[in-house]
Amino acid sequence: MSQMSMSQLLGLLRVHIHRGVNLAIRDLRSSDPYVIIRMGKQKLKTRVVKKNLNPVWDEDLTLSIVEPLPVKLEVYDWDILSPDDKMGDAEFDFAPFLEAVRMNFEDLPNDTIITTVKPTRTNCLAEESYITWTNGRVVQNMVLRLRNVECGEIEIKLSWINVPGCRDM
Repeated sequence: MSQMSMSQLLGLLRVHIHRGVNLAIRDLRSSDPYVIIRMGKQKLKTRVVKKNLNPVWDEDLTLSIVEPLPVKLEVYDWDILSPDDKMGDAEFDFAPFLEAVRMNFEDLPNDTIITTVKPTRTNCLAEESYITWTNGRVVQNMVLRLRNVECGEIEIKLSWINVPGCRDM
């Protein structure tokens, strides 16, 4: 946070990396996958799940948001002796999610759908993604279809963390 003042920060985007489904084989019979997410200069990484094409990470990675840049997600197969193999990538835009956060909901019934984001040629959604009001906060579940690979999907969930002293959205 040293280079960024609190007045520039909008808040924190928590990306819950839930699991991978039907990931590509990059070793003999399996893969040792991990996920990297990047936005601007920020780069965060999950742990490696050994020998699993349907790994469950259940990890929260948190990005500091100054502007809603696209978030790039990359899956790699961890290798000891050689460079890690790519297992596909995806990109997601959280502008619709941010718009829902800006609406400042308070009294909605739990699990109300605020917005539906449909899969298009330009996004990596494998199915419709719902932005909902859940347990007093705006969340978005996404199933991302990996690109540049023969198969695989990653399930993630976005949530927002307001930081006191941040600029108003």
